Amino acid sequence: MVALALLLAAGIAMQLVSPQIIRWFIDTAKTESDTSKLTMAALLFIGVSLLTQAVRVVAAYIGENVGWVATNRLRGVVASHCLKLDLSFHKKHTSGAIIERVDGDINALANFFSSFVILLLSNLVLMAGILVLLFRENPLIGLAMTAFVVFAMATIQRIRRYAAPLWGRMRQISADFYGFLGEHLEGTEDIRANGATGFVMRRFHALLRDWLPVRLRAFAGFAAMWITTIAVFALGNSVAFAVCVYLWHRGEITIGAVYMVFYYTEQLSQPIEKIRQQLEDLQKADASIGRIRELLSTESKIQDGREEALLPDGPLSVEFDGVRFGYEEDSLTLSDLHFRLEPGRVLGLLGRTGSGKSTTARLLLRFYDPQEGSVRLSGVDIRSCRLHELRRRVGFVTQNIEIFQGSVRDNLTFYDPEIADGRIVSVLEELGLGDWLRALPDGLDTRLESGGGGLSAGEAQLLAFARVFLSDPGLVVLDEASSRLDPATEQKLELAISSLLRNRTCVIIAHRLATIGRADDILILEDGRILEHGERRKLLADPDSRFSRIMEAGMEEVLA
Repeated sequence: MVALALLLAAGIAMQLVSPQIIRWFIDTAKTESDTSKLTMAALLFIGVSLLTQAVRVVAAYIGENVGWVATNRLRGVVASHCLKLDLSFHKKHTSGAIIERVDGDINALANFFSSFVILLLSNLVLMAGILVLLFRENPLIGLAMTAFVVFAMATIQRIRRYAAPLWGRMRQISADFYGFLGEHLEGTEDIRANGATGFVMRRFHALLRDWLPVRLRAFAGFAAMWITTIAVFALGNSVAFAVCVYLWHRGEITIGAVYMVFYYTEQLSQPIEKIRQQLEDLQKADASIGRIRELLSTESKIQDGREEALLPDGPLSVEFDGVRFGYEEDSLTLSDLHFRLEPGRVLGLLGRTGSGKSTTARLLLRFYDPQEGSVRLSGVDIRSCRLHELRRRVGFVTQNIEIFQGSVRDNLTFYDPEIADGRIVSVLEELGLGDWLRALPDGLDTRLESGGGGLSAGEAQLLAFARVFLSDPGLVVLDEASSRLDPATEQKLELAISSLLRNRTCVIIAHRLATIGRADDILILEDGRILEHGERRKLLADPDSRFSRIMEAGMEEVLA
């Protein structure tokens, strides 16, 4: 920024000097026959002009670097902030709308950040310098050009006020459009399968129809500023010519001075035009800055805990104490949940769809916080833990697996360089993926497609298990984790899980009898309340227990 300011100051000085050289050249040509002075003036003018262009190129290069460094840092801050916001925020905003904030709005700030303040100040200084030199030449010229500048700036500012709100509306419609587009491109398979392509395209064209008039009005505002600027500049030239003609007839200025005034008047158009462009950038940036500030001021409902509240190593106990939770204020998903799971034991969590099983799992990772009560791991209230520490010690596997575009290693370690390749290979071998790994063309460096293209559902699920166990959690939550697997793959998984869950606490949410067979304890939920809780063997031996009746009737039929 300092270098840019110095370059612009040098450029201003050279712009102010150039007309003086031309004036001296013209007046010297009229009065003297010696061409050496004219040659020197011409060479000086050419040198100053070339140096001015060089300074502009370097200043533009530095300005762009400043702008992109600033916007990239801001993009990183906004992206990081979005990732830290709780799930309720992400449920209210589509991924496309968030991407438009992180990318589209910040791109609109590139020109603003690439030296807006310095360029604005430099153009104001250039304008002031020209006016001072014109006053020095003749007070009447200085007054006329000052009046022209004030009129030009006032006119342009008035037009800008009309156009500014339209850019904010445009940014909002853009976010809505790309949010809609991202959401439906992601769900292309379901849209086609359900014959909803026509509906989606009707909505697509409806959004474009909403976008077009706002874009036209915004362009009309831009065109009004552009046309007004041309008209104002023409008026400025007319004023300059009129004043110079008047002073020429009175013999108060020379031909060289007339040309200098005209040159300065032309130069005045440059800072006015630049200021107009910067004000236009500002009005675009106004909308984007407002939206970005709104996003950055959004606080996550899940606040990080105290650094000193650390979870112990080894298997973790789980305790729900009077937990009440609802996704909406007027409804409860979990009501007065009380239970304890001892370290190293496996809890089978059963219940019909909507009974609160997955919600219970999400509370363990603090995706949400309960409205009442507390969740404790080994006696530590998880609200007092650092989020990264909590999620390092609690592993979570669902039936919906995210495979990212990257290598096998990156998908398993999430770019953690401390996890050795030997350990990755060992875990994959335990999960029965050794042959799969050896068949890959580049081993752990083999690139995987986004969404798991090229992987079977079973392979993707097993990679998700490997991902969790590489983090060495003290508590593992399996949420319907084997529901997508074929019997052969599930059998392979069951053999591996037995060893991998050793010395770890586990919560298994399942609908299938084979999966629940390894549970030590059973907890059955119904409408967010505990219907039954106890040791699996005791409940199974009690013919009056709900679990015993479920097992007798067939769990898939009862809990479907």
